[in-house]
Amino acid sequence: MYLSKEEKKELFKKHGGDSKNTGSAEGQIALFTQRIEHLTQHLKTNRKDYNTERSLVMLVGKRRALLDYLTKKDVLRYRAIVKELGLRK
Repeated sequence: MYLSKEEKKELFKKHGGDSKNTGSAEGQIALFTQRIEHLTQHLKTNRKDYNTERSLVMLVGKRRALLDYLTKKDVLRYRAIVKELGLRK
């Protein structure tokens, strides 16, 4: 696996507020972003891996849905996570 348990705990602690709060929108968005970056690097070297490409597109859609949810729920939290992860240019 590309992330160990300790790395995941640290990721959720940094973005979710608590290492055990794995259901927070911010924590999930951060985890999805990490996975998207990992799959993007994989696809740069394996450009014909269509299953991974499909998984990447689905993962981007999930992250987009969570970001949309966060926009409707609390705009300040949305802006904070986008700035923190550098999702917008």
